Amino acid sequence: MRYIEVEKKYSLPDAEVLKSRLVELGAKPAEPTRQIDAYYNAPHRDFLAPATMSEWLRVRTEDHGASINFKRWHPVDAVTKTHADEYETSVGDAEAVRLLLAALDFQPLVTVDKTRQAWTLSDVEIVFDHVVGAGDFVEFEFKGEAVDVVDATQRLDEFIASLDVALGQQVNKGYPHILLGRDH
Repeated sequence: MRYIEVEKKYSLPDAEVLKSRLVELGAKPAEPTRQIDAYYNAPHRDFLAPATMSEWLRVRTEDHGASINFKRWHPVDAVTKTHADEYETSVGDAEAVRLLLAALDFQPLVTVDKTRQAWTLSDVEIVFDHVVGAGDFVEFEFKGEAVDVVDATQRLDEFIASLDVALGQQVNKGYPHILLGRDH
């Protein structure tokens, strides 16, 4: 499942309760990092055209480097996505990538400015995000080996339930959706 992402996101009314529980379980936080994510629309296929957005291209700049990423969420036409094909690699010069995309007529869509703190416990990465203009969220991403998406999702759900912490409402859309005012 190297290029497949399985994650769940929730609004987060009280991060400290969840962080305390993670500490009890032996998790340790990484240093917070600021991430600036610039999302682009393709000239050959309008990512905004479908009723449910299922693709995006992102250039991320953060404290320790930059990357480019493409995601295609599945099921493509469904409002609630279960997983994504994800292709990401680091880049040495984010500005050169932005200029390259502009030269190829890719158009900027939205910029997501967030502070992220990652924690890892077992086969799950837990990230606390503060997104400018959107609020506070927690994402749980399965990072272990799984037979398939169903297995990874089941194990992720079991992990979240085992925390026995009240989370906010589950959020079934990405930060670009939220900032663009899209329901899906």
